[in-house]
Amino acid sequence: MIKDEFRGEAMAQEYEQLLLENQLCFPLYACGRKIVGSYTPYLKPLGLTYTQYIVMMVMWEKESVNVGQLGEILHLDAGTLTPLLKRLEKAGYVTRKRSREDERITIVTITPEGDALKEKCRDIPLKMASEGAVLSEREAKQLYRLLYKIINADYHESKGGK
Repeated sequence: MIKDEFRGEAMAQEYEQLLLENQLCFPLYACGRKIVGSYTPYLKPLGLTYTQYIVMMVMWEKESVNVGQLGEILHLDAGTLTPLLKRLEKAGYVTRKRSREDERITIVTITPEGDALKEKCRDIPLKMASEGAVLSEREAKQLYRLLYKIINADYHESKGGK
C-alpha cells in the first residue's frame, strides 16, 4: 500500500499531465457515454441504436442525402455509416442507391416507413430533457455552445499539423 501511495505521488509530480483527473477528454467521453446510454430505454423498443437514431434525425430533416454529406453532418466515417445504413435499409427506413451522375456516390433516401418512425420518436428529446435535467436551461445552452466550439475546431490546422 505504501509503495502504491509513493508511486501515485511520484506520478502526480513527474507526470501530472498524464493523470486521468487532469484530462478534459475523459469527462467528455464519460459524459457522452452516459447520455447515449440514457437513450437506450427509448430507442431499444423501436429497434434503434443511438447512432441509427441520429441518422434518422438527419433523414427526417433532409429526406435525401449522400453518404458523404451524412458523414460530414454527423462526424462519422463511411466505415461506420455503411453497416448502419444497411441495417436501416433492411428495417425498411431508408433506401440506398448509386447516383446516376457519379456511381461512386451513394444516395440515401427516407422511406414512408422511416418517415412514420418520426412520430414514434417525437417525444424522446422532451423525455430526455425532463428526466436528465441536471443543468439549468442557461447551463445547457452554455454547454451546447462550448461543445460546438470544440466540435467545429480543427485542431490539426490550428496547431500546424495535417
